[in-house]
Amino acid sequence: MGVTRTRAAVVLVAAGLLVTTAACGGGSDKKSGQEPSGKGTVDLTFWDWDPNMDKVVATWNTAHPEIHVKLSNPAGGDQLVAKMITAHEAKNGPDIAKVEYQSLPALVSKGVVRDITEYTKDTVGRFDQPTLKSTVFEGKVYGVPQDVAPLMLFYRADLFKKYGLAVPTTWDAYAAAARTLRAKAPTAYLTNFDAADPGWFTGLAQQAGADWWTTSGTAWKVDIAGAPTVKVADYWQGLVDDGVIAKNPSFSPQRNKQMNDGTLLTWISGAWAPAQIGGIAPATKGKWAVAPLPAWTAGDPATGIWGGSATTVTSDSRHPAEAAAFASWLNTDDAAVTEQVKQINVYPAATAGRSLPVLQAAPAFFPNQPDFYAQVKKVAPAARSFPMWGPDVTVTFTGYTDNFSKALQGGGSFKGALDAMQSATVADMKKLGFTVG
Repeated sequence: MGVTRTRAAVVLVAAGLLVTTAACGGGSDKKSGQEPSGKGTVDLTFWDWDPNMDKVVATWNTAHPEIHVKLSNPAGGDQLVAKMITAHEAKNGPDIAKVEYQSLPALVSKGVVRDITEYTKDTVGRFDQPTLKSTVFEGKVYGVPQDVAPLMLFYRADLFKKYGLAVPTTWDAYAAAARTLRAKAPTAYLTNFDAADPGWFTGLAQQAGADWWTTSGTAWKVDIAGAPTVKVADYWQGLVDDGVIAKNPSFSPQRNKQMNDGTLLTWISGAWAPAQIGGIAPATKGKWAVAPLPAWTAGDPATGIWGGSATTVTSDSRHPAEAAAFASWLNTDDAAVTEQVKQINVYPAATAGRSLPVLQAAPAFFPNQPDFYAQVKKVAPAARSFPMWGPDVTVTFTGYTDNFSKALQGGGSFKGALDAMQSATVADMKKLGFTVG
C-alpha cells in the first residue's frame, strides 16, 4: 500500500469516524460571505443538474457583477462524478460542482475537490452537526451542504380515491395495495422497480437498518448483502415476481409517460420530487400528495435518504475564495435558499433555512398540499444515512445497475444481485489497497 493510498484510506475512514467542526482547520482570515476584493471580473464555471438552477444563479450574477457564475449541466449524479474525475485528470474541471453526499469521500481521496475550511469559517455555524458531518473530513470542510432529502411516499391522491385505496403506512399494506390495484385496474401499477438508479434502493436499505460500510481502525467491513438489505430485496422481488409492479426504470421515456397518464400511482422518492414530477408528468399538477414512507413496523418513523448534496469547490479552480463565497451564498443566504425552495423544491440544509416563510406555502406543483414542507420537517429527524460511505461508491452503484437490471429482466435473484454488488465492491477496495475484513 503506497503513501497516496494510505492517505486516502485515512481520509475516508475519517469521513465516518473523525467528524468535527470545520472551525478546527484553516489558517486564513477569509470569511464566508465576503467576496475577495480585486480588480476585474472573475468568471466561474458551475456544474449542476437541478432544474431551474439558472434562475438562482441569475440572482447571484445580478447582485455580484464582479464574480460571474456560468452554469452548465453536463450530467447528473454519478455521471457528473465521473465527468469531474475525467476533467480533473485533464486539469480542466469546473470551479464549482454539485456533489451528492455519498460521492464526496471518493472525490476527496482523489483530490478532485478542495479543502475550503479557510473560506467557510462563518458558514459552518449555520448548519447542525448531523447535516454538516457529510461534508467535513478530518476537521476540514470539503463542501457546503445544500439540502437533505428524506425518502417519502408520493401518491396520486385522485387515483387512490378512485380505486378506493388507503394510503399505506406499512410495507405489508403497500404490497396489499399493489395487488388490490392490479385486480381493480389491470393496466395500472402502484409503482415501478427501478434497476437503473440505485439511489432509491439505497435509501430503502438505510430505512431497514443497513450499514453497507463500517470500519475498525483502518480495516473496512462491507455488508451490502447483509440481512437488512436482503429483507428489502426479497420484498421487492416478491412484488416483481407477482407482476404487481412495473419493471421500467425511473426517468425513462416509458415510465415518464406512465407517470403522466396515471398508469403509475406512487413514487418513492426524496423530498425534492415535486420539481422533478413537474417535468416528468406535467398533466398531473395538483393531483399528487405526500405521506411518510411506509414502515416495516407500524409506527416506526424511520426513513432513508435519496440524494442530498453539497456545493463543492474543485482543486482545479483558480479562484477558490470566490467559488467558496458563491457556495456559501447559495446555501445560506435567505434569498438564495428561498429561490431554491421555489425553483427546485429543496428542503434546506441550513438550519435557519428550514424556518423561511417560503416553506409555509405549497410547492408550485403541489398546490393542493400547503402542509408539504411541514410533512418533510416531521419525517426528516428520523431519516438515516449510512454512518459512512465507502471509497468506491461508483463501483457499488454500477454493480447495482448491472446486476439488478439482469435479474429484473431475466427473472434472476435479487439476493444474487446483492451478492454480486458485495463481491465487486470488496474486490475493487482490495485492488485500491484498502484492508477489508
